[in-house]
Amino acid sequence: MKKLYTLLFLLAALTVHAQVNPKLQAKLDQQAAGMEAKVIEWRRHFHESPELSNREMNTGKYIADHLKSLGIEVQYPVAKTGVVGLLKGAKPGPVIGLRADIDALPVTERNSLPFASKVKTTFNGQETGVMHACGHDSHIAIMMAVAEILSKNKNDLKGTVKFIFQPAEEGAPVGEEGGAALMIKEGVLENPKVDVIFGLHIQSGRQVGSLSYRAGGTMAAADNFSITVKGAQSHGAYPWMSVDPIVVSAQIITGLQTIISRQTELTKDAAVISVGRIQAGIRENIIPEEAFFAGTIRTLDEAMQDKIHEKIKLTATKIAESAGATAEVVIRRGTPVTYNDPALTAKMIPSLIKAAGANMVFNVSAITGAEDFAFYQKKVPGLFFFVGAMPPDVDPNKVAAHHTPDFFLDERGFLTGLKAMLNVTVDYMYMPK
Repeated sequence: MKKLYTLLFLLAALTVHAQVNPKLQAKLDQQAAGMEAKVIEWRRHFHESPELSNREMNTGKYIADHLKSLGIEVQYPVAKTGVVGLLKGAKPGPVIGLRADIDALPVTERNSLPFASKVKTTFNGQETGVMHACGHDSHIAIMMAVAEILSKNKNDLKGTVKFIFQPAEEGAPVGEEGGAALMIKEGVLENPKVDVIFGLHIQSGRQVGSLSYRAGGTMAAADNFSITVKGAQSHGAYPWMSVDPIVVSAQIITGLQTIISRQTELTKDAAVISVGRIQAGIRENIIPEEAFFAGTIRTLDEAMQDKIHEKIKLTATKIAESAGATAEVVIRRGTPVTYNDPALTAKMIPSLIKAAGANMVFNVSAITGAEDFAFYQKKVPGLFFFVGAMPPDVDPNKVAAHHTPDFFLDERGFLTGLKAMLNVTVDYMYMPK
């Protein structure tokens, strides 16, 4: 099996490299190198001026103005604050979607960078800073550079490129629609119809200059659940007069973990159940009538996803029933599995190798983080890959994680991301169909 995979890999590599004009490839590489300083400048601008999900008004306008300056057909706003640019090549060919997310997070930056965010806001009733703590600022900058370079070479393009600058990847505010789902709802994959879509994500914990990918399930589906346990209230001195919803909740939370450790086939794929919020009671000497807790479910397989949902309902209701309480379980499906089309992934590996070198392209394990790029992949074949931006002198075990105040990117990784996105786009155009 391994020999067969290697043979298919080599055939795919030969096919791709045989189709792309070496002069065009050299020109793209040269122009990418020439854009590196501008990419860093753009990234710092966005990093210093972050905006939360569905509130990216200044970000969207900045992007739209840039695309218009390149002569690209622009649709703005889309899905509240998003931008779509359409670049038509001189020759017939596929319609390729390229996606970059543009929103920041309610995180107070702790870095001492000269371009660190000082933006403050109120989020869910709390004062907080605003920070590009997941690297979306770099995604915007890289995609703006891709648009500029491809617009300079449109006479060599076989097909059409649709640039999708998407708001609210981190999730729309409560009560609002947003993100990839709303972009799709508003027709971003139509007129013209997108044939294939590519996206990237910067990674603070992967070696700078590296590229990583995985065929099939790459990032997890992310669902949310909430459980309300109702018992009987009493004085804390007389617990036998109560049906204690706090104790029942604790038993349910422990029981949920056995769904993963004892009832889920983890050799097939990873799965996670985490409780992130608990609310109960108003005073230390009163056993309350009700307790509430909520959390997240992460799965990489749809059959496992359905089974875990049913197990959560069964575990919660039966444990509560055994104590004389009741448990109301609500499960909300969120982001689906980020699924890289295996055939497309195999075809594009050589494009990644051209960008980073064979020794810097890695086939990695799936991760239980989620990404709403998955909604596009439900509609068209897609490839989502990772760009390393961890400084070489940093211990991987001590890297500040995404979504944290100390999040940091080595800007030398941006050029690799730019070259990779250019390569997958142009290589796909020139592939025999």
